[in-house]
Amino acid sequence: MRGYFAVGVDGISKAMNLGNLLRIAHAFDASFFFTVDPKIKLSDAQSDTSDASGHLPVYNFNKATDLRLPVGCQLVGVEITDEAVDLPSFRHPLRAAYVFGAERMSLSPEMLARCRYVVRIPTRFSINVGMAGAIVMYDRMLTLGRFAPRPVRSGEPEKGQVPPPVKWGAPIARRPRSEPT
Repeated sequence: MRGYFAVGVDGISKAMNLGNLLRIAHAFDASFFFTVDPKIKLSDAQSDTSDASGHLPVYNFNKATDLRLPVGCQLVGVEITDEAVDLPSFRHPLRAAYVFGAERMSLSPEMLARCRYVVRIPTRFSINVGMAGAIVMYDRMLTLGRFAPRPVRSGEPEKGQVPPPVKWGAPIARRPRSEPT
């Protein structure tokens, strides 16, 4: 997959949800994870059975204004708002950090103000933060990954439809253009 992405939470208060989202971020190969104003400690996230915090960087910030992202990384809020773009209609940035709100709460107004984009998962009601994270990361993988197009009929793609992996060779040397005489 091209680019990179990170996953974070704003004001999370349940250890099980923190652990689940951290584990899912690790499974989808996030570049880093972050928390903003967490109400619990990372060590309480016992549902992180993959020990994600031992395999990817985890950053903790006290408030939204403290959040620091790499140059060029765009913050994408995942929230149910009237202005949010439905996830199936959203084009993911190549360099993105997705931030999710806490349980029973939304993203803080300070965090929403920092978001370049806000997307929503078009469900009938709010879902668990870990499930929301999995859906967003899966959508990113589908849209930015190298997969065969879906077949017209039910079933798997025809043989030869999966794009070959990218192969890098030696640089191409170009001959200088000859000067006009």
